Amino acid sequence: MNWTSALAIYILFWVMSAFIVMPFGMRTAHDEGGEIVPGQAESAPVNFQPGKIIVRTTIVSTLAFGLFYANYVNGWLTPEMIDITR
Repeated sequence: MNWTSALAIYILFWVMSAFIVMPFGMRTAHDEGGEIVPGQAESAPVNFQPGKIIVRTTIVSTLAFGLFYANYVNGWLTPEMIDITR
């Protein structure tokens, strides 16, 4: 696998992981008992911390990409092993 291909796949894993990780730990104004500002969505987070999201996303995506790459090298699961005709 070329390093550019590996980088592109890692970036895809990172973006996918960001959407998976983002909702965890989110607290809304309603949850915190705070006041909603006019024009604010009720689902908007009270204390948005992008640094934590970036760190968590990087950890999750690195683990997922590590499993993907280990499967690529070792051939644990290949397209030939998946029979969808049944």
